[in-house]
Amino acid sequence: MTSDNPLNDRLDDDDYPAYSMGRAAEMLGATPAFLRAIGEARLITPLRSEGGHRRYSRYQLRIAARARELVDKGTPIEAACRIVILEDQLEEAQRINAEYRRAAGETAGRAGSGSV
Repeated sequence: MTSDNPLNDRLDDDDYPAYSMGRAAEMLGATPAFLRAIGEARLITPLRSEGGHRRYSRYQLRIAARARELVDKGTPIEAACRIVILEDQLEEAQRINAEYRRAAGETAGRAGSGSV
């Protein structure tokens, strides 16, 4: 296979829905009911195959694994889902802030190196 193979692109894509519900549950050490529950709590929304079966991406499985950790420690599933959502939002906000700081630093650096 070559690197320009569309299959390689899909396999490397964290958002590609490559895993069936059964395989996803097996990978997480969870049950399909757990995956349905976090879907109902709107933590993740699996894509559907043409036959209507749920399909999960690697990114979704990482999110589900974090929820599973919290549930295993005794956190109610709804609370676990909310915590994971808030953690994800915080991580995204921190990433955006870092980008703004980097851009502001570059702008300040260019302004400071100007001629007088």
